[in-house]
Amino acid sequence: MDMTSLPAVETDEIENLEGDKTPELFNKVPYIDLTRQNTQYKYEIKMAINRVLESGIYTSGPETEGFEGEFAALNRVPYCIGVSSGSEAIEIGLRALGVKEGDRVLTVANAGMHSTSAIRDIGAIPQFVEIDPLTLTMSPEGLASAVTPQSRVVIVTHLHGRVADINKLQDIADQHDLLLIEDCFQANGAILDGKNVGTWGVIGCFCFSPTKNLGALGEAGGIITHDRKIAEKAREIRRNGSSSDQNSYDILGKSSLMNEIQAAVLRAKLPMLEVWNLRRRMIAQTYNIHLESSNSKLHWDSPSNGSVFQLFVVRTSQRDLVQDHLKRKGIGSAVHYPIPDHLQTVGLNSSYPRGRLPETEKACAEVLSLPCYPELSSWEVEQVCAAVNESLADI
Repeated sequence: MDMTSLPAVETDEIENLEGDKTPELFNKVPYIDLTRQNTQYKYEIKMAINRVLESGIYTSGPETEGFEGEFAALNRVPYCIGVSSGSEAIEIGLRALGVKEGDRVLTVANAGMHSTSAIRDIGAIPQFVEIDPLTLTMSPEGLASAVTPQSRVVIVTHLHGRVADINKLQDIADQHDLLLIEDCFQANGAILDGKNVGTWGVIGCFCFSPTKNLGALGEAGGIITHDRKIAEKAREIRRNGSSSDQNSYDILGKSSLMNEIQAAVLRAKLPMLEVWNLRRRMIAQTYNIHLESSNSKLHWDSPSNGSVFQLFVVRTSQRDLVQDHLKRKGIGSAVHYPIPDHLQTVGLNSSYPRGRLPETEKACAEVLSLPCYPELSSWEVEQVCAAVNESLADI
């Protein structure tokens, strides 16, 4: 038996085992187990880290440049700018587009505050757009009705790995002279109509934190674009505002350089992204077949939407009961995200009281993420399906 295929075991669980009380231990299905992938590719990862140690260059060096080139080629764009996190990719992207204090940026409120925080960090004002109740991504009709004369930019989030209705959203943005940014944090490698996510808008922003479809061993982010001037401006901002010779400062930037170890690890993993995304789709298809759709609204994969299932999300008004049942069965789950941005204490906005975004608020109260990562075994996925169906049968 390949021990790397077994679910992760917490230390305290091992310490509490007595005699041969082991069978139940292997019925557990962790929501996420990063050790499985990193153990499977430990040789490639160690070799990548050793290259950095031997080079003596630890930020924004040859590994970063190598990853930028390889990631740009994967997405068929000329420019990629590596930064220190996904959140900073959005902030630097906004600043590279000239967004400033007081400008209004359209975004959704159900994506975990990343865009909202970046918008507010530069003094701009978030304008929240209603979501489509089926896809949970930005509604084209909602965008059209939310645009005001003060709106400058729209951030479209490809949530849970599902590609948003990007063609319609881009058309609306063009009609109103809005610049479009794609938040691709959860959709790395997704393709629609032959185009990679991040290539419809003027820039695409990516997060490479460990749980993402392409994950480093820590925080890292990236920006892709077709526009040379935007790429140059983003690079200048990430260098704390310094010129290419790093001797003069024309703007106020910030230090947001990609860590060389993270870049090297990402380079080691990048060739597997397509295979891993295919496995995620296969897991999602198993969920779609075996879960009882009459009892829950499923995050459904259709051939046209290009989803890569960074998360597999079901919806039910009995979320807490279902999650508690799964926990009793030893199955992990998570909620992404229970409180919409406009109702967060830090993000309260008098123009967006409770009830202003009814579909967003309803979705946030119902979504539940099930285990969905390439290293899950088919047996484990079936265990999750059985437990979910069992919990719904009792409601």
